[in-house]
Amino acid sequence: MNLRRDVFQAIADPTRRSILLLLAAQSMTAGAIAANFDTARPTVSKHLQILTQCELLEQEYNGREVYYHVNAKKMKEIADFIERFRQMWDDRFNKLETVMKKYKPDSYRVKK
Repeated sequence: MNLRRDVFQAIADPTRRSILLLLAAQSMTAGAIAANFDTARPTVSKHLQILTQCELLEQEYNGREVYYHVNAKKMKEIADFIERFRQMWDDRFNKLETVMKKYKPDSYRVKK
């Protein structure tokens, strides 16, 4: 049974985020990826499975070796989704900054 995993749950895990950062630089085998972590190889393999099911990673077969690399298209979809929230918060902070500029800090000081 292949359950569709939620991409945001997948990237919520710090180990999986570290794997994505590691693979952003170059494709690697599961063994090479596991060598970068202090956890057992089956644990890293499970993380790779989850990231692959979420389509964040793609597998490329080279003989008997399986190389993992980041799926740039899927990462862009996530970035585009998050961008809308960043813009919303930027607008809110800009409005707050405008309001705060109306008040002078000296008016809040205690006079002696």
